[in-house]
Amino acid sequence: MSARLPDPAQRLFAQLLALQSQTRAAADIDSLAYSLVNDAQPLFGYRHAALLIAGRTRAVTGISQVEPHAPFVAFVERAASELLAQGVSAQAQPVDTTRLSEQTRADWQSMSAGSVFWLPLLDRQQAPFGGLWIAREQPWSDAEQALLAQLGDCYSHAWLALQPHKPWRLRWPRRKILAVLVVASLLLLLPVRQSVLAPAEVVPLNGRVVTAPLDGVIAEFLVRPNQPVRSGEPLLRFDATSLRAQADVAERGLDVADAELKSNAQRAFSDTDAKARLDLLAARVEQKRAERDYARELLARTEVRAERDGIAVFADAERWTGKPVKTGERLLDIADPQQAELRIELAVADAIELGPGAEVALFLDSDPLNRHAARLERLAYEAQTSAAGQLAYRLDASFVAAPPRIGLRGTAKVFGQRVPLALYLLRRPLAALRQGVGL
Repeated sequence: MSARLPDPAQRLFAQLLALQSQTRAAADIDSLAYSLVNDAQPLFGYRHAALLIAGRTRAVTGISQVEPHAPFVAFVERAASELLAQGVSAQAQPVDTTRLSEQTRADWQSMSAGSVFWLPLLDRQQAPFGGLWIAREQPWSDAEQALLAQLGDCYSHAWLALQPHKPWRLRWPRRKILAVLVVASLLLLLPVRQSVLAPAEVVPLNGRVVTAPLDGVIAEFLVRPNQPVRSGEPLLRFDATSLRAQADVAERGLDVADAELKSNAQRAFSDTDAKARLDLLAARVEQKRAERDYARELLARTEVRAERDGIAVFADAERWTGKPVKTGERLLDIADPQQAELRIELAVADAIELGPGAEVALFLDSDPLNRHAARLERLAYEAQTSAAGQLAYRLDASFVAAPPRIGLRGTAKVFGQRVPLALYLLRRPLAALRQGVGL
């Protein structure tokens, strides 16, 4: 007994079920896109199909990689946008050429087949998020249109299962994007206070600088950093060995010259030569006396004393002990702990328009949560090389309230004039662009 052959309707129904199963079995969105434009070709015999998602071509029949600037891709996207503008992109139907523009109809004749069916992909609210442009030479029958409508529901369900969120082009329509751009433009014009950050240090105000009174070697420091001192209290001592020897030699030289002068003064009554030498010997005595006084003065300078009350401001005594110094070299400061100012090193690249009285906020490294308010007093005209090796302007600011301890370091935030938010955000990039381009 021979087996019964299936009729064409049964074969068509079996192919439709197999096609739906293949669609739902897609593992990822790329394999699903490839399946949508290729797997139904044996069933409907179309020349090509193009999958569009949010107005952009995602896949084309027989092509593994879509070229976004290809003429056919541009034509399909333009035709789909015209259908969307006419409000018919949510309906599964053959495309009427009269609905399209003259340029699109001309491209249709050269790039696509004579009969095109538009199969929309709809979300749960029945709004189109994409569609299939299916083209062949034969017209589409009513049965084929019904089958394609059923496939459209399956395609939409499979796509939303793999990509449940709408593309941003659909979530953000043109009016919404335009509104966001307008709001962003208005926000960029919002005036804000310009500000920069720079390293800062609390330094003495009106302090007395203690310098080396002579060339020599420091023997010892008698005070510690930040130690309170009183006027006349010794601060440090120089090595006085050579100076003490010079003072002794000068003293002995003066005694010899004085004795020689007295001896010649006694012989001057009877010796004309001795009388003639009296003026020379007297001048020599004065010379030796001056040398002795100078030696004594240098010896007295070996002990440096404080000239005012305050605290001794310097880094470390070990840094100076045993080190030779030159006359006038800065050793330490004597400052009032209640009088301090803020010294800021503003890098040249961060320089903004500032003036006296500008607001300054200091955040100490040892206490970053508290803010110390200050006012800008002076701004250096010329940039100098800082200790870090970069060009910087020196800024001096006075504290509004009680100053922190002298010697503390931190970061100062200096506030300038009000500028648009766009300039505040793009100041550095614009400066770099201008330096690079030269405009």
